[in-house]
Amino acid sequence: MVLSKYSASGNDFVIFHTFKKEDRSSLAKELCDRQNGIGADGLIVILPHNEYDFEWQFYNADGSVAEMCGNGSRAAMHYAYTNGLAPKKMRFLTLAGVILGEVEGDVVESQLTKHKLLKDTFEEEGFEWKLYDTGVPHLVTISSIDKFDKALAKKMREKYNANVNFAEVKNSKLYVRTFERGVEDETLACGTGMCASFLVARDLGLVEDEVLVYPKSKEELTIRLNNGRLYFKGKVKNTFIADYKCNDL
Repeated sequence: MVLSKYSASGNDFVIFHTFKKEDRSSLAKELCDRQNGIGADGLIVILPHNEYDFEWQFYNADGSVAEMCGNGSRAAMHYAYTNGLAPKKMRFLTLAGVILGEVEGDVVESQLTKHKLLKDTFEEEGFEWKLYDTGVPHLVTISSIDKFDKALAKKMREKYNANVNFAEVKNSKLYVRTFERGVEDETLACGTGMCASFLVARDLGLVEDEVLVYPKSKEELTIRLNNGRLYFKGKVKNTFIADYKCNDL
């Protein structure tokens, strides 16, 4: 099995394409294991589609299925374009809906599915939160990212079955730390989490319709809101290609 390893703002993914659609939860756990596998935050499987350029199956590191992943969408589009599976401007199908995007060199912009406010401002554990769905559900509190508390994030994640984000605005720029479902830990970046954090900061009048955002990896990305849709842009990197010994394609 020929696999590609990608990094998108610190989120890392194993990607391959195939014609066979099946449950690959066990394979995702094997490949994403950082001690006994390749190591990644998620597995992306690219499949052909009759209407769109392709569709994907996305698995978290624990083998669970995720409807959407912002950084994963950018990595998948770069992989699809590089491997001749899609043009520079493309559309592909996720469980959250159709994603549009464009590849320009190592920079990829993704238009996310339409976001939804699931729960307006509420106070819990000494913080004010909002719950947005930007493809997957995200709890967001605007505070200091230095107040990020992994134990608290885990507690809120389990209670609300959502990812948890601590975000801060400094000098008109957005800084975000995220505890992700499926990884069950803080990750170096989360695209849908940064987008949800942007929406909350914008609701509070702290940012305009376009902002530079920095996850824990400190890589710079751009998020913008245009005609009610979120656009998310940044660099991706194909770190290596490997022939992995596994029969499950």
